[in-house]
Amino acid sequence: MNQPYVFITRKLPEEAIAPLREKYNVHMWPHEDIAVPRDVLLEEAKKADALLTMLSDRIDREVIESSETLKVIANLAVGFDNIDIQAATEKGIAVCNTPDVLTDTTADLTFALLLATARRLIEAAEFVKAGEWKSWSPLLLAGHDVHHKTIGIVGMGKIGQAVAKRAKGFDMEILYHNRSRNVEAEQTLGAVYCSFEELLKRSDFVVCLTPLTKETYRMFDREAFRMMKKSAIFVNAARGAVVDEEALYEALVHGEIAAAGLDVFVQEPIDPTHPLLKLKNVVALPHIGSASTETRLAMMDLCCRNIMAVLQGEHPETLVNEEWKWSR
Repeated sequence: MNQPYVFITRKLPEEAIAPLREKYNVHMWPHEDIAVPRDVLLEEAKKADALLTMLSDRIDREVIESSETLKVIANLAVGFDNIDIQAATEKGIAVCNTPDVLTDTTADLTFALLLATARRLIEAAEFVKAGEWKSWSPLLLAGHDVHHKTIGIVGMGKIGQAVAKRAKGFDMEILYHNRSRNVEAEQTLGAVYCSFEELLKRSDFVVCLTPLTKETYRMFDREAFRMMKKSAIFVNAARGAVVDEEALYEALVHGEIAAAGLDVFVQEPIDPTHPLLKLKNVVALPHIGSASTETRLAMMDLCCRNIMAVLQGEHPETLVNEEWKWSR
């Protein structure tokens, strides 16, 4: 009897995928920093029983319907907007993600991005390295205080709550907007629910942590940025497409908001000639929200466990498409 075939779309450490190699026929794309080409992905998907995918892989209906053997897609991310969930469910394919294990790591990065943007840390570090620091000056690279300010969190899920805990340590007033009330955040963190418009108008820091859906696509548009305080700082650690990047650029150039800290972009990697990257009041990171060694290894381990569970006829730990169990 042939072993199930597992394809991994990016080079991962051998120790991380050792449990899969012990049980299955595993093939891994040999590059860490080059995405698997579309034609290779389609060819591998045709014969795969399991795919271990990255958030940058487009697992659409074409990929899913190309295979008659595929049973599980394990996505190395919390988000799964890169996967056609409906198509997978129709084909009886389990889709899994990696929630929880990256919550605190992503919250750390989000708050670090907020601090770096507010206090102009990247700009200041480059200022020193370029030999431009000639003397101490009273307002040299003066930024914005974070403590005792108002933070508005759009998307109060687990990562949003973790960011709110960090904000509480800075004595910040915490506002949030979510598709549903988060009673736990209100009771334990003193977070105050408000409309999207009220949050934009009142917040000194607007932090986006919402998943990408049809409803959240480009929710941060020209009108949204115009509602913010001129001193407001916008931070996005969710998905790039929740933002109209042209509108954000215009808001920054015309002083409608003060600065932006961005870990995600509409097109990734972002083109180095992109107008946003030319602005001194933008801190841009290469989508490293969960990028600590410990957390990324934990995410890989969870992907492996989900794949093994499904291939062994068991229920995976973190199933996205709950309908799957009825369509097997």
